[in-house]
Amino acid sequence: MSRYWSDIVSRLQPYVAGEQPRIPGLVKLNTNENPYGPSPKALEAIRQAADDRLRLYPDPAATELRETIAARHGLTAGEVFVGNGSDEVLAHTFQALLKHERPLLYPDVTYSFYPTYSLLYDIEAIEIPVDDGFQIRLADYDRPCGAIIIPNPNAPTGIGLPLADIEALVAAHPGAVVVIDEAYVDFGGDSAVPLIPKYPNLLVIQTLSKSRSFAGLRVGFALGQRDLIEALVRVKDSFNSYPLDRLAQVAATAAIEDEAWFETCRKKLIASRDGLVRELEALAFQVLPSQANFVFARHDSRSSATLLAALRKRGVLVRQFAKPRISDFLRISIGTDEECARLIAALKEILAA
Repeated sequence: MSRYWSDIVSRLQPYVAGEQPRIPGLVKLNTNENPYGPSPKALEAIRQAADDRLRLYPDPAATELRETIAARHGLTAGEVFVGNGSDEVLAHTFQALLKHERPLLYPDVTYSFYPTYSLLYDIEAIEIPVDDGFQIRLADYDRPCGAIIIPNPNAPTGIGLPLADIEALVAAHPGAVVVIDEAYVDFGGDSAVPLIPKYPNLLVIQTLSKSRSFAGLRVGFALGQRDLIEALVRVKDSFNSYPLDRLAQVAATAAIEDEAWFETCRKKLIASRDGLVRELEALAFQVLPSQANFVFARHDSRSSATLLAALRKRGVLVRQFAKPRISDFLRISIGTDEECARLIAALKEILAA
């Protein structure tokens, strides 16, 4: 520990991002990136905007982008907040809305940035265990709390909750903010966005990294009633008034407007996921029901660590979490059909050895 550090630094447990190796020919199925590229219209928008105007600051309010997002979801621009990826939106949310006298609640098996942000912002948090099937049990959240955050579908399990359950959770806690993190909702989940006009305590967070193939551009957003959005804006403008650059704003706007490209790629990925699940189950894997662009699977007789290492030797990269309850699982991102076929071929070779 450096003597120059602030006290909080030594107590942090930083989030560990997925590996980004530079290995030629690698089948990279470890970071939930979309195998299909961004909308061609978004790429053209970047080309058109990459000119002398880059000497100017971007619109700090990202007005056009917020209006485009609002129009797609039947909201107003004042009910939309945008940030540098959904992780930044989440960070502002933790600071602006989730720190109260009573604890924050989230699942014990969930996105590992939640405990990281809780430590960073000194938020008391209670992890609520998922059940033996890794399902979130709403009854377990029936306790005093300051706020609740859950991903839907959950990560890293991929399991989703129906909209009726989400509404029941939000309705049961009118005095607490309920955040639904919908990073993967476009791959089969039920979005809570239609509930926003009815519930002033609901905030929904989404990202363009997954279903819009913008992991390399960093655009995320939150949707909620104006009171919640104003809190996020106040934190943002006390931190960085320009989180989205000019290229990100125009590209994200074009990507959201290109509904045809979005639907085509989304449907291809869902079909590939369903096919991969069948192949894995035929190889004696237990695969949790997924509504995401990944699957969470464990083998009946081979450890995840053994499979992880053996796959890597064969040029296939997946992810394993050395954490309680889930250390036996591999999280496998959905690639193209060709990439999934390479994964299955490698697994057959490993299991036959």
